[in-house]
Amino acid sequence: MTKLVLLPGMDGTGDLFDDFISALPRSFEVVAVRYPIEHPPQHTELLHYIRSVCPSSESFAIVAESFSTPLAIRYAAAKPQNLKCLIMCAGFATSPLSGWRRAVASLVASAELNRPMPESAIRWFLLGPSAPSDLVLRVRQAISSVRSDVLCSRLREILACDVRQELAQVTAPVLYIQARNDRLVRDSSLDTIKAIRPNTSVVVLNAPHLLLQAQPRRAAEAVANFVCQHDLQ
Repeated sequence: MTKLVLLPGMDGTGDLFDDFISALPRSFEVVAVRYPIEHPPQHTELLHYIRSVCPSSESFAIVAESFSTPLAIRYAAAKPQNLKCLIMCAGFATSPLSGWRRAVASLVASAELNRPMPESAIRWFLLGPSAPSDLVLRVRQAISSVRSDVLCSRLREILACDVRQELAQVTAPVLYIQARNDRLVRDSSLDTIKAIRPNTSVVVLNAPHLLLQAQPRRAAEAVANFVCQHDLQ
């Protein structure tokens, strides 16, 4: 059986993987990670947590969403023996936010996010204008379930992140799944990764930032094909 460890986006809940998991072949065993919520953990603490939940005696692949991709890169840079491949979804090795997006994010990161994220913002930044209402609701609920100080801490981590040196040390095969309609992570993030690792495989989906949620079947197909190429059976 093929084992996948799924690392969530900035919400950290792991609650938004259901459709993607359902679309995977039945031969896949999935561990959907949920980050601790007791306090705003720093990246170093989350990295220790990821090490504790990853299999120690069997082969596996990591599928990391957005916020978690720098963590996955740092984990893979240590060359764990049984990590067979790394899959990044709408990922980045340095902060993907620049210009007015960075300015807005900096303001948000220094504030308290005490109100639920507006539906219009979820559609604009995360899911696209045609997203089903039930998916928008699920995303809103997942974000709202996380304490505001935790969300702000994670946003500050994104703004400060730079794991380019660690990426250069990764030896496991890497797949990058890009969202063609991503309003948060631009082409430059993939360009940076490709400059460091030219052999990175790339799949482009006609999807918004939350590609695993918006296009679960196509994302599952891309993941399954790549994992099978690297024989985790």
